[in-house]
Amino acid sequence: MRITAVKPRRKGLSGLYLDEEFVMNLDTKTLLENRFDVGREIDDEELKDVIEQSNARRAKEKALWLLTYRAHSKKELEDKLRRTCDADAAETAVTRMEELGLINDGAYAESCARRLLLDKKMTRRAALYELTRKGIDKETAEAVLEEIDVDYRENIRSIIEKKYRDIRDEKVRRRAVAALQRLGYGWEDIKAVLETYDTQDET
Repeated sequence: MRITAVKPRRKGLSGLYLDEEFVMNLDTKTLLENRFDVGREIDDEELKDVIEQSNARRAKEKALWLLTYRAHSKKELEDKLRRTCDADAAETAVTRMEELGLINDGAYAESCARRLLLDKKMTRRAALYELTRKGIDKETAEAVLEEIDVDYRENIRSIIEKKYRDIRDEKVRRRAVAALQRLGYGWEDIKAVLETYDTQDET
């Protein structure tokens, strides 16, 4: 096979043409490093090797880009990379990020757990579901959640005061109860907080 054209594309890619036919877009730096110049004859093994190198580089660059925006769990990052890279490249990139200390599931779980419990006001059960969905193993998630002190009833009150100020209105109350239950709060805790508003009405 003879390289008949290498055409620049967006995002650091170049289109590779063999025997006048477009083959695929590959990482431009990888093509240059492997001297994939117009006119060169290559075989299937050389093409396969440069494709693997291109995929690996793109996966690592994408991983770094994603991690500049926010922390990710190992599984979460690998799942995102697999949307644009093959499985081997994604796994290799994630392993490298872990070696560099850019991924730490324990630290990520703790940070995420605090956000879910204290900022989003979720219950531990709901937060556990979210953490495991993001790829944190159940044992780690449970241990992290157990360390965070949460007052469910105070959380319920905070949610009501922020989003359902007219809680004495029956329609508003129904919406509030439904929303609180979706967050994982049990009826006993919800009822106890609602009763404090009813008591205020009586005084």
